[in-house]
Amino acid sequence: MNSPTDAITPIVAPELEAAGPAARRLTVAVKVGGVTVGGGAPVVVQSMTNTDTADAAGTALQIAALARAGSEMVRITVDRDESAAAVPEIKERLLKMGLDTPIVGDFHYNGHLLLTKYPDCAAALDKYRINPGNVGFGEKRDRHFATIVEQAILHGKPVRIGANWGSLDGDLLTALMDENARLPRPADARAVTREALVRSALLSAALAEEIGLPKEKIILSAKVSAVQDLITVYAELARRADYALHLGLTEAGMGSKGIVASSIAMGVLLQQGIGDTIRVSLTPEPGGDRTREVTVAQEMLQTMGLRTFVPLVAACPGCGRTTSTTFQELAFEVQDFIRTSMPEWKKHYPGVETLNVAVMGCIVNGPGESKHADIGISLPGTGEFPTAPVYLDGKKAMTLRGPTLREDFKKIVEDYVQRRFGVGRPASGVDAAE
Repeated sequence: MNSPTDAITPIVAPELEAAGPAARRLTVAVKVGGVTVGGGAPVVVQSMTNTDTADAAGTALQIAALARAGSEMVRITVDRDESAAAVPEIKERLLKMGLDTPIVGDFHYNGHLLLTKYPDCAAALDKYRINPGNVGFGEKRDRHFATIVEQAILHGKPVRIGANWGSLDGDLLTALMDENARLPRPADARAVTREALVRSALLSAALAEEIGLPKEKIILSAKVSAVQDLITVYAELARRADYALHLGLTEAGMGSKGIVASSIAMGVLLQQGIGDTIRVSLTPEPGGDRTREVTVAQEMLQTMGLRTFVPLVAACPGCGRTTSTTFQELAFEVQDFIRTSMPEWKKHYPGVETLNVAVMGCIVNGPGESKHADIGISLPGTGEFPTAPVYLDGKKAMTLRGPTLREDFKKIVEDYVQRRFGVGRPASGVDAAE
């Protein structure tokens, strides 16, 4: 009888051997403060405050919290005189905190007035975001748009031209609907609306360039709230132009719905190499943590293998073998411990964000998964002997027991980080005895 291995032949198709995201679409690089968007730079994570911008102290504190959570630029609402007047103070407060995170001013309806009236605001902001659908109506539209672009040119600022499904240029949409109606086989209304969104962004960008704004100062977005619409619109934008693109599913929603919808929509586009900066627009619970959207954006990029932000903690979901909550509690504690430690770790331990930790709940997959991680622990499941083997770099290094197990494991993680990633320390491995 033949050996089971005799008949084994390679079954992986060549195109699957290099599975992963497509090559990044080559776009024009745009400098936003000290951050580069597009041009092959890593995908940038951004977020937005929900404070009253006129409250300079409160807004600066929320920007600081978002920045420390990992937001690489933060957008603020600039909707009236008081908020425009507060922008320079917000910038000053951030600099005193040691933060130079780029601030983006979000303008609707009256941006042409505020940027002109408050030059200190125009100078303090690192980028302007304008919506071509609501800069003005009728003959005022192009004039107001031109004023904002001229202010950007005057102050050397980039502009995100952000078309939005909910505030499309009515004249453009009507013209396309009329044009479509005259066709022998008209497209459905949704397809025409998608085309209007794409054209609104591209025509506005062309107008901005005509006014004198360089292409390397322009970022485009076309926000919608439905997953398939977002994928279709951005694929078309990417096909027609090489502007840097900001991705985001607008009004994504609350909790798991918002996370799932944003992850699927942007994940598909990022997999195709489309997207230079992203925002996950989650609706927070009343009094909820605004930084949640930053964490989700980072986890999306890290899970896809596009960027690395914080060490990953793998943990099993639990089953009838793990009726104790010990492994769940330890997994959460370790993840929180790592996130809390990261600001200091990143200063002293280059590369620590690549660390992989496994916290497993029983003997079924525990030892195997722990060996695949840099640091792993296999906790005893229901009915198993109350010991927890710890694996370092794929080898069993020690066994933990007793009520101090959780604190002991966190100390092992910290010691491992110092030894592996500390400057001048050994590249990996920790000597320990059982």
